[in-house]
Amino acid sequence: MSLELSRDDEAMLAGRDGPAAAMALRIVADTARMLGARRLIDIASAHIDGCLYHGDSGTLFAERLLTDGGRVRVPTTLNVGALDLVHPGRERLDAAQAAMARRLMAAYAGLGCRESWTCAPYQAGHRPQLGQDVAWGESNAVVFCNSVLGARTNRYGDFLDICAALTGRAPRAGLHLPENRRATLLIDASGLNPALVAEDAFYPVLGSWLGQAVGDAIAAIDGLPGPLAEGPLVKGPLAEDRLKALGAAAASTGSVGLFHVVGVTPEAPTQAAAFGGLAPRETIRLDAAMLEAARRRLSTGLVPPDGRVDAVAIGSPHLSEAEIDAVIRGFAGRRTTIPFYACTGRHVLERIAGDGRQAALDAAGITVIADTCIVVTPILAARSGLLVTNSGKFAHYTPANTGWNVLYGSLTDCIESAVAGRLVRDEAIWR
Repeated sequence: MSLELSRDDEAMLAGRDGPAAAMALRIVADTARMLGARRLIDIASAHIDGCLYHGDSGTLFAERLLTDGGRVRVPTTLNVGALDLVHPGRERLDAAQAAMARRLMAAYAGLGCRESWTCAPYQAGHRPQLGQDVAWGESNAVVFCNSVLGARTNRYGDFLDICAALTGRAPRAGLHLPENRRATLLIDASGLNPALVAEDAFYPVLGSWLGQAVGDAIAAIDGLPGPLAEGPLVKGPLAEDRLKALGAAAASTGSVGLFHVVGVTPEAPTQAAAFGGLAPRETIRLDAAMLEAARRRLSTGLVPPDGRVDAVAIGSPHLSEAEIDAVIRGFAGRRTTIPFYACTGRHVLERIAGDGRQAALDAAGITVIADTCIVVTPILAARSGLLVTNSGKFAHYTPANTGWNVLYGSLTDCIESAVAGRLVRDEAIWR
């Protein structure tokens, strides 16, 4: 099957828009051929994961694009980098690595990308419309974009994401095709304890189970509480931050790029709509034992006899403004006794600056991290320890990326453990 290129594509390949655009389109076109796509499609926006420093080659590639006249053709946001540009010096990179990481971030800014530096661009104003084709990188951003916003993207990796942004084109394949967005697996959650489903800590656990159970299949979850009249993404049982946590954990433990929640997410107003009128290939009835097993897997460390823990980290994906408010309420004027890292985007810091909320975080002894997070660059003070987190994504990546073990708990567990300096975890609801 041959790839059909438009006249505009051919002109770009021939160098009409400069060498950077020509090289980028060659990469996009070759990828399309490998995927079996018959043509390319226009994209409305991009989100770039390739701006995180993993070695000098990434920096040199981005600088080559810049030197060759590259410029993004669609609105483009940037995922986390390896440096906290808001709070310099919080990462522990050596001088050479820090210099290359800074050059990488500068190159992407020079290409015309918006300096968002967040893994949650959808909470920083980048929200494509239902049905729009986009090219997003970063696993949690991809699954949120597909599932919660109903836009269409594949999981664009380094450095295909920036090539799509420079050309405004992407392969017409995978989740860009409506027929590939139908659910095939039904997850029946109707038998779960409503009190458990009402807890924020439930959603990362559900996501962790989902990723391990379905891999890259598309599941429709039925039986979760529906939206209130105000709308599913603003208030009510399935507020946006819960869907964010669910998707992030599912994309980390599996290869989930899209899920549906019947009656909540935009492509699943009904079960029939989620499956495109077809019958589910399989139905899985979710029970408490499945979730308890998934919750246990999120903790990799053993609680010492004295219960001592070494640090707390939250904010993967980056904390929203509402989650920052919940942290402040939880501390209620108290102070952490161990390092407490709260990772968020600069868009949130801009909103809370000057109204007392940043001062409240400082008074609680919280170390705010912007533009990056603790698992993608060295921030934790020691090379090993025991970390408490409420993030399914942190729980999945922290041991391998940092050498620390983790204990999973709710946001309340994280705050109370930080104040006490030892694990304080209420497990009654999970029984």
